[in-house]
Amino acid sequence: MATLQISSSLFRSFFLTLCLFVIPSLSSDSDPLQDFCIGDLKASPSINGFPCKSAVSASDFFYSGLGGPLDTSNPNGVTVAPANVLTFPGLNTLGISMNNVELAPGGVNPPHLHPRATEVGTIIEGSVFVGFLTTNNTLFSKVLNAGEVFVIPRGLVHFQWNVGQVKARMITAFNSQLPGAVVLPSTLFGSNPEIPNAVLTRAFRTDVTTVQNLKSKFAG
Repeated sequence: MATLQISSSLFRSFFLTLCLFVIPSLSSDSDPLQDFCIGDLKASPSINGFPCKSAVSASDFFYSGLGGPLDTSNPNGVTVAPANVLTFPGLNTLGISMNNVELAPGGVNPPHLHPRATEVGTIIEGSVFVGFLTTNNTLFSKVLNAGEVFVIPRGLVHFQWNVGQVKARMITAFNSQLPGAVVLPSTLFGSNPEIPNAVLTRAFRTDVTTVQNLKSKFAG
């Protein structure tokens, strides 16, 4: 009987140990079951992207929307041409996307973050001051020139500023088909419904007049 109890105890220990190794392996992404899944943008998206459209052609795998020049005559002096699943459905379920970003002299891509992706970028033309902030408010920044590359960790606030005398251009890439962008100025002061003035005056240690003035610049 004692031998049987010991064997049972050893079996339970072995089984529990085996579960610790097996269960995590089941939590990884499944292997793809198809070569591609061109997104059907007329359908509602699911958790992992859009449903696959049935009729596929060669044009689904090519995209020409990253060309320029772009019109940067706006208050920030920056324009972004995206190649994500919404503009290039061939990226559906592939976990990648790109942007063409152009900045006028002095133009700023304002502080923003991408909640679903890490960003890597290459300066194509001009000189760009690139910076990002860590969660303990440390700023990492550098002026980059054509041919140099930067990386922004996922979810961290960052910005780009054209410090040159001519238009700057960069190509950025993301490990998400739709990385999303939370642009802090317009998010905080242009939300709909509005964030209460009391919250913003307390958060920014300012007065209601200043907050309302800022909201007027981002309204609509």
